[in-house]
Amino acid sequence: MTVCKSEKISFLENIFLIAVCGLLLLLFFACSTPGPPPTPPGHPKPYRIGKNWYRPLPHAQAFRQRGKASWYGKKFHGRKTANGEIYNMYAMTAAHKTLPLGTYVRVENLGNNKKIEVRINDRGPFVRGRIIDLSYTGAKKLGIVGPGTAPVEIVALGAASKKKTPGSSDRTYVPIDYYKGNFTVQVGAFSDRKNAEKLQQKLDKEYKDAHIAAYDDGNATFYRVRVGRCSTLEQAEKHEEIMIQRGFEDAFAIAEDQ
Repeated sequence: MTVCKSEKISFLENIFLIAVCGLLLLLFFACSTPGPPPTPPGHPKPYRIGKNWYRPLPHAQAFRQRGKASWYGKKFHGRKTANGEIYNMYAMTAAHKTLPLGTYVRVENLGNNKKIEVRINDRGPFVRGRIIDLSYTGAKKLGIVGPGTAPVEIVALGAASKKKTPGSSDRTYVPIDYYKGNFTVQVGAFSDRKNAEKLQQKLDKEYKDAHIAAYDDGNATFYRVRVGRCSTLEQAEKHEEIMIQRGFEDAFAIAEDQ
C-alpha cells in the first residue's frame, strides 16, 4: 500500500494532538487535586482528609528545659489551681510557667536519674530559676521532698490521647505547639492591690500593656503585675531579658491563661 505525503502529515498531526490532550488532562487533574505540602527534615509526613492536607506537629520540637524543680504540699492542698481543678498533693501533677495546661511532661532528677511523668494543671513556680513545681507525691518519687529542690530536665510529651492502644495500659500522647499562645512577662506580685497599682502605673509610662492580673487561689487574692502581650514564647523570653537588664531581676515569662 502506498501512502502519499499529505496522509503521512495528517497521521503525525493526530498523534501530536492526542499527546497534547493527554498532557492537558494530566495538568488539569494535578491542579484539581494538589499534592501534599513539602515536608521539612525531621517532620512527620502530612496526611490528607478529603481535599485538605494536614501537617502534624513535629515531635522533634518537643519542649525541653533544664533548671531547678521544687514542690508544694499541704499549704496548697485543696486550693484551686490555674485550670480550675482542686490541687491534690497526692496526685501526679505539677505547675509550670508557660507550658499549655494539660500537657504531660517527663521529669528526670539529674542527681539520681529517677524519672516520673506528671500533668501540668497549675502555674508556677513564681521564682526565677525554678522551672517546675511538683506535687508532694511527684517530688517524693523523684527524691526531692527532703532537700526541697533538685536539678532536673523536663521534656514535654504532649496532651493525653483519647485513643488507647488495645491491650495496653500505657498512655499515648498528642503533640502540642508549646511555643504559640498568649504570653506576658511578670515583674512583681502583691497581696495589697494598691502596691500593685503603683508599680503598674510606673511601668505604664515606659512599657506597653502594663496590667494587673488578679488571682484568687481559694485562700487569698494576689495581684500580679505584668508587662507586654506576646503571641510566641520567643517574643516573651526576649521581653523577659529586657526587663531583667533594666533592673527587674525577678521578671519571668509566663502564659496569660488564668
